[in-house]
Amino acid sequence: MSPDEVLAELTALQAGDLPTHGGATMAYVYDSGLAGLEELAAAAQAAFQWTNALDPTAFPSVARLENDLVGAAARLLGGGPGTVGTLTSGGTESCLLAVLSARETWRARGRAGRPRLLLPVTAHAAFRKAAHLFDLDVVDVPVDPTTCRAVPTAVAGALDEQAALVVVSAPSYPHGVLDPVGEIAALAASAGVPCHVDACIGGWILPFLDDVPEPFDLSVDGVTSLSVDLHKYGYAPKGVSVLLTATPELRHAHWFTTAGWPGYPVVNPTLAGTRPAGPMAAAWAVHRWLGDDGYRELARRTRAATVALAAGASAIEGLRVVGTPVATLVALAQDGADGVDVLNLADEMTARGWMLQPQPPFAQDGGDLPPTLHLTVTGATAGRVEALLADLTEAARASAALPRPVADPDLVAAAATIDPVTLTVAEVDALLEVAGVGNGRLPERMAPVHALVSALPRPVAERLLAGVLAQVYRPSCTRPGRW
Repeated sequence: MSPDEVLAELTALQAGDLPTHGGATMAYVYDSGLAGLEELAAAAQAAFQWTNALDPTAFPSVARLENDLVGAAARLLGGGPGTVGTLTSGGTESCLLAVLSARETWRARGRAGRPRLLLPVTAHAAFRKAAHLFDLDVVDVPVDPTTCRAVPTAVAGALDEQAALVVVSAPSYPHGVLDPVGEIAALAASAGVPCHVDACIGGWILPFLDDVPEPFDLSVDGVTSLSVDLHKYGYAPKGVSVLLTATPELRHAHWFTTAGWPGYPVVNPTLAGTRPAGPMAAAWAVHRWLGDDGYRELARRTRAATVALAAGASAIEGLRVVGTPVATLVALAQDGADGVDVLNLADEMTARGWMLQPQPPFAQDGGDLPPTLHLTVTGATAGRVEALLADLTEAARASAALPRPVADPDLVAAAATIDPVTLTVAEVDALLEVAGVGNGRLPERMAPVHALVSALPRPVAERLLAGVLAQVYRPSCTRPGRW
């Protein structure tokens, strides 16, 4: 194939993708809306796309990129003289390394048994993944069902000899609210337990705002590490994140070093060996171009749009905003027993060209959390709030006329008798076919699927969700064409 043919085929492959620009995809992507930013980032990434950040002694330029970005994050987020950090591939890797560091620190103290991760139920799922990978028990910390903030007294009651790390969010992804970082970090410190602030989504926007209700960063006593993503509100291409640690010892605890083989000595500060330098260079270039003034302008404009969106959505009959959003995330819920069903609302907004993210209900001690609709506001969305609210109003009226999605009771009853551990791939495929999502195909309206997932026992739902993705990633060795 010629280069033009290859690129044309790539472009054609994207025809069914959600748009990554324009602000209508309100999850997964972060578009500044600034002319020239994408071209700068692409040029910087291309300049470093063949550079391997595995060995900064061979490529000292990547050490400069990393030191500059970590230093900028530390200055922005309350770092002190001992603060160090690491560039990672994204928020999940930053969270994984924070948990790994805490586990290694806990073990070094001579503790016995299994360490525990104290996790508000609204903390990002990456921490549950970390507990799974690194063999920690998760202690679910409830959140207030009205404010959706972590409950400090619940944290205090779970702090014991097994506690290896406490996590708080700034803000939490599901509802965009700020956990009581100072209060919880103080409790953790008094028990000798590290406290990690997950600021992956808020860390590069909260410092530029004037109305943040309380401190949340490394300047807070008891906070020992913090994660912030540059490919979110740093507006860099994916994937670049920063993990800051208050001391070099905490950073060393997540490094891997070996001279125990006949090859070159290996020192890995992250989970990866080979590390792509292209995203690092792109993040560095965008940061140098925007500077504090550019980020401040973007942050304040996006925050103002978020406030306007929340006010406008609250005025729509049958909808309410959950909690008090502190940055650029908004969660909408049904208001009252006869309010707008948010699962139907998501489908109606999809039909109008917007991607809003449905979030299922969640049962917890102290009061359950309702199903919600998540909206991430970016710089590109800031100029479209009026149009978004107009479509949201129209979609809410249309949703109110629809029957509420209800899971098939026979299917739910049958699922209650299933042991998901014993299910074969073929059995999962058969169940998905019954549920209407067989062969990796998704129905035009997703509300019934979301209702079914919410009604199933959680282990069964998780097994079926994995089955859907397994069908999506199912290559064929007999596919016709150039392959």
